Amino acid sequence: MKTTLCFPTAVLLLARAAAAGLAASLSAAPLMETTAIHAQPDAASPAIGYLKAGTEPAAAANATAPGGWMAIELPGPHEGYVNNNDFSKSLDIHPGAAIRLQPKAGAPILTTMQEGDKVEITGLRSGWTQIKLAKTIPGYIRIGGTPSAPPPAVPSIPAAATAPSAGPSPLVIGNGPAAALPRQFQGVFAETRRILLIGPRRDYGYQLNNLDGQRIAFLDVTRLLATDKMEPYLDRPVTVTGVLKQTPDGKNLVIEVETLELK
Repeated sequence: MKTTLCFPTAVLLLARAAAAGLAASLSAAPLMETTAIHAQPDAASPAIGYLKAGTEPAAAANATAPGGWMAIELPGPHEGYVNNNDFSKSLDIHPGAAIRLQPKAGAPILTTMQEGDKVEITGLRSGWTQIKLAKTIPGYIRIGGTPSAPPPAVPSIPAAATAPSAGPSPLVIGNGPAAALPRQFQGVFAETRRILLIGPRRDYGYQLNNLDGQRIAFLDVTRLLATDKMEPYLDRPVTVTGVLKQTPDGKNLVIEVETLELK
């Protein structure tokens, strides 16, 4: 049986095929110059990254762009910062929370947290938590031939309190009950520093540091037996099992320690 398409349907199918062919050709065409990736298809929107000349951008399957722009896929992981006020007491990031490129209000937004997204805590800043988001996000590049501005100079930012690179489990968080389950963390067991070694000790006498001596999280050791001595663990690599939570003021992280072992 011969099938005949009406004129509007045929035109629509041809338009879709042409668009698909255009997207495929754009995906295969290497960029002639360094090109800014924008958060939105608008030259005034912040640049969230750059593609080097010669890169073949991959067209986004689930995003569209107006004329003169191309929606592309940016595979993760992506580094960003979340305001500590956007965390719940169970250390879930509120859906819709902004994930910013820098740890400050008003910094460009990389994307927003969605239900089911999982991130890894890699460090802490004053009032902000540094994370890695393992997710593909859309970005937009201009394809009209307008030269892109060169990448701006990267500002000097103090090193974040990242987890040790040799073997530790990352501080993985996500929206769900698993956030309250005990997990293993690795680092260097240390006493909490006091300013000029004077004044009262903080609420937590111990903390877990990375290999550079920067704090990953405070340690709440009240669940350990009173007879346990902490001195043998000081300044030595350890494995800690416990539940990761926020401190009551929401500014830091603390691990409620259930077991403590030397590595």
